[in-house]
Amino acid sequence: MTILRIEHKVPNFDGWKKAFDSDPINRKQSGVRRYRIFRPIDDPTYVLIDLEFDNLINAESTLTALHKLWSNIEGSIIFSPQTRIFNIVETIKY
Repeated sequence: MTILRIEHKVPNFDGWKKAFDSDPINRKQSGVRRYRIFRPIDDPTYVLIDLEFDNLINAESTLTALHKLWSNIEGSIIFSPQTRIFNIVETIKY
């Protein structure tokens, strides 16, 4: 599995979540198998999103689509997005 991690500031979480839920990049069609959204306990204006993929190609393609999307909304819905792509090495469930 491959994870695309996204982190950025949001001026209004509810407004950002509405935009996220509208799914402008069609996550399922892009190969996203699952996503998780995190918010730091001490900073409700920051979000982390993990998008899970079966392969690196889909993750990279989705990142390209996100860069295009962000060029239209950075500074209003999101601020200073940062991304990284990871491979899951090990998962243990207790």
